[in-house]
Amino acid sequence: CVLSTIIQEASEYMDPNGVSEGMTAAVETAGGLVIEYGMSVIGAIALLIVGRMIAGWSRSRLTKVLTQAGTDVSLVPFFASMLYYLILGIVLVAALNLFGIETTSLIAIFASAGLAVGLALQGTLSNFAAGVMLLVFRPIRVGDFVEVAGQAGTVKEIAIFNTIMHTGDNVRIVIPNGAIYGDIVKNYSYNDTRRIDLVMGIGYGDDIGQAIQIIERVVTGDSRTFTDPAPVIAVAELGDSSVNLVVRPWCNASDYWALRWDLTRKLKEELEAGGCNIPYPQSDVHIVEMPSS
Repeated sequence: CVLSTIIQEASEYMDPNGVSEGMTAAVETAGGLVIEYGMSVIGAIALLIVGRMIAGWSRSRLTKVLTQAGTDVSLVPFFASMLYYLILGIVLVAALNLFGIETTSLIAIFASAGLAVGLALQGTLSNFAAGVMLLVFRPIRVGDFVEVAGQAGTVKEIAIFNTIMHTGDNVRIVIPNGAIYGDIVKNYSYNDTRRIDLVMGIGYGDDIGQAIQIIERVVTGDSRTFTDPAPVIAVAELGDSSVNLVVRPWCNASDYWALRWDLTRKLKEELEAGGCNIPYPQSDVHIVEMPSS
């Protein structure tokens, strides 16, 4: 387009001898076009650079403000990212205006293209919607130990499209938000207290009352167990090889695993010291001799 304009302007000013006036007009026309469009290009580039800097600064500033305000850490990166991309979109439209492009028609084209892309990316959009629902209703939070989508770990980040977890052996797991919101969620950190469920087996020849006294002494002797609600110690089952007693004390969620491990070891040691037998699975075999004939 620029080249044809230059040629047309040059042809109008060419005399029969042709050259000097045409060249002069061509140079003037080219200079005017360079000034006109060159300034637009420079302005658009400058606008994009400044706009990106403003978007980055706004994201950092919003992150700092939300953090200082005590906003949940799950929401901070989500809102900061939304603000960043919103400002970039506004800057892009403004840069296109510098070139004289009608943005209204462009927005309509983008809307139509967005509909087509949305139909093709239903899974991605469902993950986005699920991410919004997770941030609104908050069945899980950053720092919670949860079991979702067949995986167990500590939640590190709830992003727009996926959730990042770290397992107990420090393996990073990325789960799509749609798989979390559409599945059963077990949140082990949601409540402040938890109940420990243990099963201790004693022999059929052992004194059940004595065994219960030993178990009660061990459980109540640990300061991490609650007295309210009181621990439950009862005969749960007459098994094939043992009488099974359930031991169910309550404790703080932060003490759950340490207390469970300590009680398991100490109960075994104290029951054996008190004369109770912890039997192995066993079967009685009866041999019947047949006559030699």
